[in-house]
Formats: sequence, structure tokens, C-alpha cells
Amino acid sequence: MIDADGSQLGILSSKEAFKIAMDKNLDLVKIAPQAVPPVCRIMDYGKYRFEQAKREKEARKNQKTIEIKEVRLSLKIDTHDFNTKANNAIKFLKNGNKVKVSVRFRGREMAHPELGQENLKRFIDAVSEYGAVDKPPKMEGRSLAVFISPKPVK
Repeated sequence: MIDADGSQLGILSSKEAFKIAMDKNLDLVKIAPQAVPPVCRIMDYGKYRFEQAKREKEARKNQKTIEIKEVRLSLKIDTHDFNTKANNAIKFLKNGNKVKVSVRFRGREMAHPELGQENLKRFIDAVSEYGAVDKPPKMEGRSLAVFISPKPVK
């Protein structure tokens, strides 16, 4: 039996422990029910739950969620468009998000997946200072996709 202030009260019967808790207008909570004899504590359970919820909320607030942002390229992309998309991907990587880069093949472009590979390789080289490739490029239906994760900040 543990008192509200953390001091040990020793081994008591459950009736005695419950009577002490009622006298102090607090709750009797089993901390370790598997132990022999079970360990109980006198506490304000409502206050305990409130503080626990507050700690969890604070932990969630400080937690950083990683999002996956997508950048789509086409097979016949021009240099200025390419640079704009690369700058957007760099901005995403600086914010700590993962980036999915995909090259979409339309019509007869499916006959030349090597051109898409070249575009992706060029894109990976453009953002290599800020991110690293998770897995090699992979065909997903009519598009070739690669995931780039941010490099740790030094």
C-alpha cells in the first residue's frame, strides 16, 4: 500500500486500504495487480487521468509528421519546367518531407522507358544535395516512380 504522498503504508487488508482512501476522499488504485500481495496506491484518479491526457497532447504537439509530396514530370519536359519542379522538391525536402517523383508515360511514350529513366536520373542529380533515393526507380502502371527522403541536417 502506497499513500498519496508516495510513502509506504505496508501490507493492509483491502477493507482497511479502502477505508483509508475514503477518509482522505481519494481513490484506491491497483498499480500491480499481478504482484503477491497486489500493490495499491491512494490517489485522485480523475486528476491522474487529466494529467496523463495533458502529457499525451503535449507529446503529439511536439511530434513531427512526415508527409509524402509528389512531383510529376513528363517525358518531354523543358529545362525551365524541370528546374521549377526540382526547386519545389528541394523546398519539400528542406521542410523534412519525403518526395515521390514520377514520370508519366502517355501513348507511344511507353515504348521508351529509358528516356524516363534519364529524366529521373537527371532529377535525382539535381536534388542529391538535399535528399537521397530510398529505392531505385520502379514502374507503376504507366508511370515510373522513385521516392526521395530528406538528408539529415548537419
